[in-house]
Amino acid sequence: MAFRSLFQSLTRNSGLVNNAHHHHRSHSLLNASRFVSSGAVTSDYVEETPNSAEGDDDLRSRILRLRLPKRSATNVLQKWILQGNSIPVSELRDISKELRSSQRYKHALEISEWMVTHKEYELSDSDYADRIDLLTKVFGIDAAERYFEALPLSTKTCETYTALLHCFAGARMTEKAEELYQRIKDSNLPFDALTYNEMMTLYMSVGQVEKVPSVVEDLKQQKVVPDIFTYNLWISSCAAALNIDEVKRILEEMSNVAGSDESWMRYLNLVNIYVNVGNLDSASSNSLVETEKRITQSQWITYDFLVILYGGLGEKDKLDQIWNSLRMTKQKMISRNYICIISAYLILDHAKEAGDVIDQWKQSTTTDFDTHACKRIVDGFKDIGLDEVANNLNMIIIEKNLNPENN
Repeated sequence: MAFRSLFQSLTRNSGLVNNAHHHHRSHSLLNASRFVSSGAVTSDYVEETPNSAEGDDDLRSRILRLRLPKRSATNVLQKWILQGNSIPVSELRDISKELRSSQRYKHALEISEWMVTHKEYELSDSDYADRIDLLTKVFGIDAAERYFEALPLSTKTCETYTALLHCFAGARMTEKAEELYQRIKDSNLPFDALTYNEMMTLYMSVGQVEKVPSVVEDLKQQKVVPDIFTYNLWISSCAAALNIDEVKRILEEMSNVAGSDESWMRYLNLVNIYVNVGNLDSASSNSLVETEKRITQSQWITYDFLVILYGGLGEKDKLDQIWNSLRMTKQKMISRNYICIISAYLILDHAKEAGDVIDQWKQSTTTDFDTHACKRIVDGFKDIGLDEVANNLNMIIIEKNLNPENN
């Protein structure tokens, strides 16, 4: 997987990242030109497990058994009604969510269309937003944009605006996204951090890191409270520009609002380790990490801050995913990248995984193993008061006979 696609797949913040924080909101993000499916019951629907137990013959089971996209969820819904059953809107939303999570977007869109065409259902802002995202996935961004523009003014809300912005950002359509972002700022609607995070993620993914601080300024002017994703993108952009003084200023700002939030404190600790131990300074500006893909230090720094974000959130599975994906790229890593992932595993109390990364570093054919760097991580954890974490790493160093004094 190329670096850019790895970055984008992991930073689509209204999806993978922000769902961890905004789990109470349904913003799978969907909407577009009117998709009208037939209401007639045809032979498209075939129950693929006709011998299922009686208790499994509910609406959800029937739809999930469709499997093939050419089969019609609309026909299943129509047959269910003809058999004298009712369909609460909450059930439709739950089934749609499950279909989207398994990437069965065509069937989820058919459920959305059913809700639109049956007037007894009162659609929420999230329903319209979900429809925008589904139409993008099934018919493309043009269809989603046409649908959004045709919506009544009352349904052009923060969620639907952000849904369309998400689609533009995901496709790296910078000009379209900036035009919509200006409309968002002119709308006087009460947007939250998610909307601004979308623009920041877009700028990071296309390498326009210098534009990120201006989005933060917009957010603050509107008195919107930044979340941990906002800070991660902001700090990452400053680090990528090697503006370390600004990184430290932002960390100080974060520490004043972190309170007792465990995620934020983990995040602050990891950034401090990364900046102070990883040799991240202006002297690095002339040192590009060259590969066949010509990955720059700025791009590697952005990757590092994905690791820091998930470490802060306690998402060990995501750390595994990023690290495994990165190793598959065969790109050349430097000691700072290893420092980042080792520190993240240690702060989540996963010493075995940290040790495994050290072994992988030792076996690397492209990056010399740095025993002194491991010692700097130990000292870095001690400096911020995490003595137990420091001791865990020190034990790994001793077990692997990596004491720098012996080298």
